[in-house]
Amino acid sequence: MAGQSPENTPAQTPAPRHDADAGRFILTVDGTDAVLDYHRDGNVMVITHTGVPSEIGGRGIAGQLVEAAFEHASQHKWKVRPECSYAAGWAKRHPAYLSLVE
Repeated sequence: MAGQSPENTPAQTPAPRHDADAGRFILTVDGTDAVLDYHRDGNVMVITHTGVPSEIGGRGIAGQLVEAAFEHASQHKWKVRPECSYAAGWAKRHPAYLSLVE
């Protein structure tokens, strides 16, 4: 076959889901939840915590959560204040999102 069938490609991580009431983005991998917590301060999304349990670590999951949060903020024309050290470092490594950082 010219291409790989979906069964033969590496497993894709599902997209993070947003729980606006909880101020949280959640990504469930292999039955384990990784989370990004935030709260709103006016039109600013304040990212307070990114947590990925060790059993699903090393797969880029924290980055996916932070990217989902930044995308959500962008869509709502919010700024982002990354108080979480991981999110702050991620923003520095992704210059396309720096204009959102407060």
